[in-house]
This record gives sequence, structure tokens and C-alpha cells, in this order.
Amino acid sequence: MLEADFVVVGSGSAGSALAHRLSEDGKHSVIVIEYGGSDFGPFIQMPAALSFPMNMSRYDWGFTTEPEPHLGGRVLATPRGKVIGGSSSINGMVYVRGHARDFDHWAEQGATGWGFADVLPYFKRMETSHGGEEGWRGTDGPMHVWWGKRLNPLYSAFIEAGRQAGFETTEDYNGSKQEGFGPMEQTIHNGRRWSTANAYLKPALKHKNVRIVKGFARRVLIENQRAIGVEIEARKQIQVVKARREVIIAASSINSPKLLMLSGIGPAKHLAENGIKMVADRPGVGQNLQDHLELYIQQESVKPITLYSKLNVVSKAMIGAEWLFFKSGLGATNHFEAAAFVRSKPGVDYPDIQYHFIPVAIRYDGKAAAGSHGFQAHVGPMRSKSRGSVTLRGPDPKAKPVIRFNYMSHPDDWVDFRHCIRLTREIFGQQAFAPYRGREISPGSHVQSDDELDAFIREHAESAYHPCGTCRMGRADDRTSVVDPECRVIGVDGLRVADSSIFPRVTNGNLNAPSIMVGEKAADHILGRTPLPPSNLQPWINPRWQESDR
Repeated sequence: MLEADFVVVGSGSAGSALAHRLSEDGKHSVIVIEYGGSDFGPFIQMPAALSFPMNMSRYDWGFTTEPEPHLGGRVLATPRGKVIGGSSSINGMVYVRGHARDFDHWAEQGATGWGFADVLPYFKRMETSHGGEEGWRGTDGPMHVWWGKRLNPLYSAFIEAGRQAGFETTEDYNGSKQEGFGPMEQTIHNGRRWSTANAYLKPALKHKNVRIVKGFARRVLIENQRAIGVEIEARKQIQVVKARREVIIAASSINSPKLLMLSGIGPAKHLAENGIKMVADRPGVGQNLQDHLELYIQQESVKPITLYSKLNVVSKAMIGAEWLFFKSGLGATNHFEAAAFVRSKPGVDYPDIQYHFIPVAIRYDGKAAAGSHGFQAHVGPMRSKSRGSVTLRGPDPKAKPVIRFNYMSHPDDWVDFRHCIRLTREIFGQQAFAPYRGREISPGSHVQSDDELDAFIREHAESAYHPCGTCRMGRADDRTSVVDPECRVIGVDGLRVADSSIFPRVTNGNLNAPSIMVGEKAADHILGRTPLPPSNLQPWINPRWQESDR
């Protein structure tokens, strides 16, 4: 009999944390439903191989957007992990909590109890930070986070260029001061990708009260407005996984709203159009979809010190061998080792632009490397006003959902992106880069006017793969809310959602860390525990924020 106290759908960033925390006292049984397979093998575990798993159908759901009207009708990839560890097993391993003000905004929007003071203790509980700011960072949690070694001189050139341009520097953007240029933190431990599968799920599976059931979740079974289990397809048979206490959906900001709608929870009109019997009319399900877009600004290097010289077969083989035998060398990093969070203009009180810096000119998917030595900054605005949706393509659970981000649909996004390009040129133009700086590869120095920049943005903006917001958390009396501040689906008992889909608004930076935090905090709500005591630490806010961007 497939039955447990708690049934968790999805083994990703939040799902693995939930499985661990719900089971750790030994009092409750947990079944985790996961459609994907094992994360064993170098493509996932070797940090430098990060471009492979997100492009492999074995590990990725293979979602794509509908043609995006404001990006010239382009169809963009929307990778989500289909493997133990979910997207934490295929992501870029960048660790960013988000800014304190992000979470205060959540609380202001109706997610009471999710302000920065409330969530900081959970960030601390989940992490072991190797060298982070004292008092602000966790020291004995499952998630090990490190800074890269920054051996390539281009990393320090990037940080120094930011300082020369008048911006702040920060030693730990996950500590009191996010704003500034500094080292980038990684979910890498002992040379391996430190996914939530490695950190949370595998230790939990050593206990008898936790098990994984491999199967495709078709819908949540609901009787008398109460979730009683999950219908899955496994080995070509329909089976039921029963939940004695609760079902928790942690299936991603794409699959979680899809599963709710297939279960009769969503906008009444959309459910009726798809012939699905309505259980709860929640118009917010699948709405409020957000993401971060970014551009790669690439500069040629006149010195042959970049990773370009390592892209040949022989070098790759040597890097792979060193990693395989010693878990060290260039294979043991994601190469994102310098970062920045800056403000776009006076009057913005906390950073709204993020930089990832890497000492090679290459695309995220590992394709289309520039044919020369170079370096690049991934840059994009953090708080786009554009909103999209995830809807059903039809009543068949196997049909891929309809994903529309509506990227760049708000006019402010164009202003923000143009500023990002011009600001990056200013940083690359600083004295710190003088010994290395060659011609601009992308967009190219001929691209200058607003119209030329807009054409470049339209053609080249890429998702940073940070989708969220489709099962928004808020007040129970708010019609656009999907879950209340304890992650309970409004209108249905015994059912919660806990993953990045509940974010009221996208946070600053990469979403793995706040997604794990959601799993940690949701577990306390589910178990009826008193939340961890709020923190009284105050984040650093630039005293010049009203007068200057730096």
C-alpha cells in the first residue's frame, strides 16, 4: 500500500528540504513522488559540466515558452529539473538569498510572517557557510556554500572595476550588505555539486520513514474539499499514493500550478474550458508568472588567460580526469566566482541589477563560444514589471503546459535593460580592465542608439531560469492568492504548495536558496511548530540611495 502521513510531490529545492524536516524526528512517514531518475554521474555532479544537464531530456522536463511577442516571436527554453534534486541538480549552483527588502515586500503583500526578520533564521538553519559574515550566516546546516578560489586575475579586475566606477564592494552579499561588487557564492562542496538531493534527501532516505516513489503525478485526489492522496502513473499503471495527513506540492512554478488545475483548483472558466470539475475557484493559479532576463555583454581579452584555451578536447579531458580522481581543478567550480548587485538610479533603495562575471565569452548552454579569448558579464534587471501565466494545454496530464512570460511587455523593462548595457560598458571601460581589454564582442561597439540597443535586447535577451510566482502566497481573503501564509491552498484542506511558485514577487538573484528556505519554513508550519524566533539584525542600506546610484 502506497501510504504515508505526508506525500510530497517533487524532490527539488523545496521538496527535498521538506522531506528531510518532516521526517527527522522519526514520528512521521513521508513519501516523495519524483518522475525523474538518479542524479548519479559526472554531468550533474561535476560543477563545470553545468551546461549539460539542463540540455538533456533525461534530466530536464523540456518546457519552452510560447512565441514571446515582445522578443520578436522567439521561443525560449524553460528548463526545470526532472531528476532527484529537481532544478538544484541542473542549475548554475549560484547561491543568493535575496535582499532583505524582498521579503519585507512579501509580508507587505499579505504573506504575513515572511518578512526578512522571519525568514533569516531559516536561511541560517539551512546553511553551512564557509567564511560568511559572522552572525548573519548559518554554521551547521545541510547546505554547504563556498566562494570560488578566484585564481583568474579577471575576477579581481571585475571587482576592482566596480570600485573604480564608484560602486560599493561587499565581502558577503548574503550577509548584511548585498549591494556592491564581490565574490560569488556557490552550492559546491568537496568539489561536487551540492544539490538538495545530496544535502537533504539522501540523508533522509537512510531512515525507514522516508521513501521515494517513482511516478508521474497526474492529479491530487480530493474528497469533501480535503486532499487524500495523489494519483500517479507508474510502470504504465494508474496508482494512488494516499496521504494520511497532508499532500504538499513542491513541483516547480511550472508544474505546481498545472497540477492544481488538473486537480480542479484554478480559474473556474479555464477549468470549464478543459472539462475539469471545479473543486476551488482560485483565479490566481497559474497567474503572476515572473522571471529574470539577462544579456551576455562580451569583451575580447588581449591576454590569453581566459578559459577559451581550455575549450579543446585535450584540455577538457585533463580537467575531467583531475575532477574524477581528485575533485579539484577547473572542473570543481561553476566559474561564476565574481558578482555584483547594484542600484540603477537614485531613489532606488536597494539593488535592482545583478551581475554574474565569468572569464570566458560563451553562452549558458555551452554553445556559441566567441572565437577568441574573452570575458563576459551576465546582466539583467531584478524587478521586471512584466507578468505572465502558466495554463493548461488540455485536460491530458501528459500535455506540456502553455507558458507565456510576456517578457519585456512593460515599457520600463526596456529603459532598465538599456541602462544595464551602458553600465556594463562603463565597468569594462575602467582602468582595472586596461591590461586585458580588446574589442567589444557583444553587442559590439557599433550598437549605440536606443533603437539599436532595443533590437539587440529583442534578439539576444535570455532567461536566467528563475521562474516563480504562479501560486502566489497572500491573505486568505485575497482572490488572487492561491496559498495563505502557512502555504495552505485556500479552499481545500490537507493540501499545501511550497516552492518558488508561492513567491509573491521574484527575489533579487538566483532562486535556489529562497526556494530551499520555503521548504524549511513550510515544514514548521505543516508540523504545527512555533516558527523560529525573528531576527533583529538590520540590513545595510546605502545612505546615499536617494542622491546617487553608487
